[in-house]
Amino acid sequence: MIDADTVFGALAAAAARWPDKPFLNVLPETAAVYGIGPGEISYAAMKADVDRQIAAWRAAGLKPGKRIGVLVENRPAFHRHWFAMNALGASIVPINPDLRAAELEYLIGHSEMAAAIVLPARQADVAAAAKAAGRDIPVVGPDDGLPDLHNSGDVPAPGGEDGSSEAENRVAVAGRDAECALLYTSGTTGKPKGCVLTNTYFLNNGRWYGTVGGLVRIRPGEERMLTPLPLFHMNAMATSTMAMLMSGGCLTILDRFHPKSWWDSVRNARATIVHYLGVMPPMLMGAAPRPDDADNAVVFGFGAGVDKRLHGPFETRFGFPLVEAWAMTETGGGVIIAATTEPRHLGVACIGKPDANTEFRIIREDGSDCDVDEPGELLVRRKGEDPRHGFFKAYLKDPAATEDAWAGGYFHTGDVVRRDAEGSIYFVDRRKNVIRRSGENIAAVEVESVLQQHPAVAAVAVAAIPDAVRGDEVFACIVPKEKVADPAALARDIVTYALSRLAYYKAPGWVAFVDALPVTATQKIQRGAMKDVVAGLAADPATIDTRAMKKRSA
Repeated sequence: MIDADTVFGALAAAAARWPDKPFLNVLPETAAVYGIGPGEISYAAMKADVDRQIAAWRAAGLKPGKRIGVLVENRPAFHRHWFAMNALGASIVPINPDLRAAELEYLIGHSEMAAAIVLPARQADVAAAAKAAGRDIPVVGPDDGLPDLHNSGDVPAPGGEDGSSEAENRVAVAGRDAECALLYTSGTTGKPKGCVLTNTYFLNNGRWYGTVGGLVRIRPGEERMLTPLPLFHMNAMATSTMAMLMSGGCLTILDRFHPKSWWDSVRNARATIVHYLGVMPPMLMGAAPRPDDADNAVVFGFGAGVDKRLHGPFETRFGFPLVEAWAMTETGGGVIIAATTEPRHLGVACIGKPDANTEFRIIREDGSDCDVDEPGELLVRRKGEDPRHGFFKAYLKDPAATEDAWAGGYFHTGDVVRRDAEGSIYFVDRRKNVIRRSGENIAAVEVESVLQQHPAVAAVAVAAIPDAVRGDEVFACIVPKEKVADPAALARDIVTYALSRLAYYKAPGWVAFVDALPVTATQKIQRGAMKDVVAGLAADPATIDTRAMKKRSA
């Protein structure tokens, strides 16, 4: 594994050690979707492209501490701009292409980005959202000339806003402690939280992956990884990219997961490692068996959430292990728990044993420690003098939330797990009010706040309902302002409205019109009671299925 102080430094070191090895690989099917050229990009070629991009950003006036939004999907342009910004001490704000007006307005305003690099088809949307948020920033394409940033206002220093001190901010404009990226993650309060991520965060991810060992075997300069996951998420950006970058491997990123062509992509990429989400194995297992199912070069798959019933059968059919892992955007490479060694206890949601660098607790509601096999909330920290080493630095502009998350010196994950007598950890459930659909975390309150703005909605509560394909689906219980003459038509109208304001996956997949919601004495939604309400309404023929309206349009 190479050593460096910044993400760009890692690229420079990799280009010096493996100049002719491929860093990125664009398959023909992905190139056709994006309208770009297929083929491999060597480390030396990527370094040369990034050097040219650095010169362009420097000439444009990009300064340390600024943040730049980037919406380019899984194109190589993402890495080119990210690495160049990092070399100049600036931070990237990845933008989910599925976000719509309300979400874009919040992200742009909250991050106070100085400019945005955006695909042509979305530039008008981003520019309009920026104006609505009070930030009339330049929005240009990934291959366009860069905007003049010499006279743009600096992003306010994190001191006093994200929990770091002014002294810390003054020295953190370069090197390991500098902000490298701002990633937004769904919160339970309705507004996504901006996680400030340093160079150390990204470097630790790559170092963990390259050295953990066991089933996760990494041969320097030899591995070829395939992932369909988006670069605006921690997994593809921090785990996949950094694992390959720091070990001289080749990364193939698809535009998204295509079940019918997945195995062709695996073989064409000559993948030795694949990354997956829990929704992928059921789709792949649903295809008719073929004699060449195990005809691949994959050594292991790495991911989370595989259906317990399918874990063993998948490995038998396709010929490689699926290594289940646990991490969060906040924990980064500071703490990763993964079932990298045997026994992995297939079929019981085992995520492995914490490594020697991890300290953890499993606690009850009252804060006391759980007994063996007793479910409780998982708390984690890094062993040593700095318990936050490798974790996110802070929630931007929310020091109270940052400290709450670290109450008692441990990071409170909000995930419920149990530990067996041998020390293996088993995932049980999520304590937070988050709907997990196809790998996306959806805050119920965020969806409710948008639906509440529809003129026909008097009150609304959103909850998860189990879905055989997506894991969870969004279920909306709506109290209408007036008697509904045509429930199906109104449901479609409300979902259409939601689709114009939210990413498609956040819109309701089921709608039920009800007379009242379960609320507390202070008129807050009783989240615990919503599970039973939804279960009852699921069998009601009056409940309207709107899942067919939820189609990716970005």
